[in-house]
Amino acid sequence: MNFIDFGFDDDLLDGIDAMGYHTATPVQEQVIPPIIAGRDIIAAAQTGTGKTAAFLLPVIHKLITQSHETNKINAMIIVPTRELAVQIAQTLEGISYYTSISFIAVYGGTGGALFAAEKKALTSGVDIVICTPGRMISHLNMGYVKLDKLRYLILDEADRMLDMGFYEDIIKISSYMPKNRQNLMFSATMPPAIRKLAHNILQNPVEINIAISKPPEQITQEAFIVYDAQKIPLVKYVLQQKQFDSVLIFCSSKLNVKQLCEELKRAKFSVDQIQSDLDQDKREQVLLDFKSKKLKILVATDILSRGIDIEDIDLVINYDVPHDGEDYIHRIGRTARAATKGTAYTFVSVKEQYKFDKIEKLLGKPVTKQPVPEQFGPAPTPGEAAPKPKRTKHKGLKRKPGGGSGGNKGGAQGGANKTS
Repeated sequence: MNFIDFGFDDDLLDGIDAMGYHTATPVQEQVIPPIIAGRDIIAAAQTGTGKTAAFLLPVIHKLITQSHETNKINAMIIVPTRELAVQIAQTLEGISYYTSISFIAVYGGTGGALFAAEKKALTSGVDIVICTPGRMISHLNMGYVKLDKLRYLILDEADRMLDMGFYEDIIKISSYMPKNRQNLMFSATMPPAIRKLAHNILQNPVEINIAISKPPEQITQEAFIVYDAQKIPLVKYVLQQKQFDSVLIFCSSKLNVKQLCEELKRAKFSVDQIQSDLDQDKREQVLLDFKSKKLKILVATDILSRGIDIEDIDLVINYDVPHDGEDYIHRIGRTARAATKGTAYTFVSVKEQYKFDKIEKLLGKPVTKQPVPEQFGPAPTPGEAAPKPKRTKHKGLKRKPGGGSGGNKGGAQGGANKTS
């Protein structure tokens, strides 16, 4: 289906053409018509399916072809991370270039001057606001943000926002808006918490499922069963075997990101890192260098697994096994985009084998295991059990039947740190 078939405004079509868009993706084909018709949407769609344009294009079209308040906030897109806010703003800038649409990205980690610029835009009115929940709450608490004329609310990566503990913030932000509005929700997964949020926000929504349950076939997936001490030497070895133009390495902690990045720098690799301890300007510069190929290797936490929009990454390395199958699919999905081939390696330590087994069950087949080169010493065998910690006996204490220590059992929102 061609974009001209949707009946978009000519100025918007000029922007679509300038961005190099021609044929609509499946999610765009299914989502755009009901949005134009005014229906609420709940869509299961992951990064890489074209969902950003799927909600931006019809909302922009409706804003430029229908009457609306010119000095008010007309649409709000709420996202989990500043990286995704920046990415959406960049896409919006391109496709709306030939229109009169105004917009601003509102996110944390910026200085006082940018906060003042955000305040000015939010006070005087802007067509579209892209924001993180925490930053928008900060502005709302100051009393100058008026959402009484808002017509469109979009929640992107809603499951990620709930994982980060933003449920109450989203509900609070929506309470400032008129009930008579159009709501669009996009989520990679549909757990019960998402259904609860949809029930509280959406009105008789159209349900669309474009979720990618399996990685693209063109991704070559391989795993190495290793001891923790073998991970860094193996990363260096892999990077030395072939000339890669673009490599993305995911770690599950900031500490591992920092340690691995420093080791690779000592080995004279073109590498830098992105993690939440860096200020926003530094993070944006590193990402820009990586996109432009000035930087060959980027080491990052999962902050980038869904938000990065780069189509020609040669290799993804899971330095740590992701927490679950969905995260694994998001991570390796950064390669083999735009119908290209790609490679994904996962380093599986002894204590991570159980998690990786669960990921393979989601995939429906085992990932090919490659032998660890002999120079790194003996490696664990698949299925090797992690050493059990020694248990200390305490007199007079009895273990409850089937019971553990009664630790924290917080759910998706419990104990999560909010970032904005």
